[in-house]
Amino acid sequence: MAAPIVQYVVVRKDLISSLKWPIGAVIAQACHACSAVIHTFYSDEHTKNYLADLDRMHKVVLEIKDEKSLHELASRLTEAEVDHKLWIEQPENIPTSLVTKPYPKSLIEKNFKGLKLFK
Repeated sequence: MAAPIVQYVVVRKDLISSLKWPIGAVIAQACHACSAVIHTFYSDEHTKNYLADLDRMHKVVLEIKDEKSLHELASRLTEAEVDHKLWIEQPENIPTSLVTKPYPKSLIEKNFKGLKLFK
């Protein structure tokens, strides 16, 4: 059996708790990032396999403390050569979420240790 292919979606928790964004607006940010990363890596083999069975796509949605933590995660992923999209809402220029391209879970899950499921 092939390793499950997943996308990791990381959303800033402070957008809701401190900045008082509506939950729908925060979800929209994650959706923007998911669309952008699929478009960017559309020709990638893992992405093709992920999209081959639309009814069984798997995402792991995590929360991260704040903008600084989100940037730190983006830097660690870049260093680890994990392809991702850091979504920056325009025109406000606010980093809101980060999404990886689809990968076999076993290849990237270690990069997200310590992050909790979004709630």
